[in-house]
Amino acid sequence: MECLDANFPVCHRKVSLEIKGNKTEIVICSYDDHILVIATQIGVMGTILHARKEEGMSVEPTFSVSVIFGKRDEPMLVATARRLIDISSHVPSKPLILSLGLKDHSSETLKEIVAAVDR
Repeated sequence: MECLDANFPVCHRKVSLEIKGNKTEIVICSYDDHILVIATQIGVMGTILHARKEEGMSVEPTFSVSVIFGKRDEPMLVATARRLIDISSHVPSKPLILSLGLKDHSSETLKEIVAAVDR
């Protein structure tokens, strides 16, 4: 990720898009020790999840996802965090903090958010 503003010490990227009629703002920040992704359609943080790649002996990577704050009964939010940590694990492994403040929790909306972050 490239740094957009030399005066701001954290490399970040902002994306604005419309998903299923809802204006969606996404901010991705790459800190030295974490990646922070905030996606909101309602102007607040919403559900906050923590995801990290587990280091182990197996060939296939495993990922740990936990809900820090918010909706614990939304499996699609956990799946989204798992997918984002999976696609970001090709870079040096950093834990992911994901904030999802969404009006619509459908799989289509979440897939579009993952696609926007992955660009």
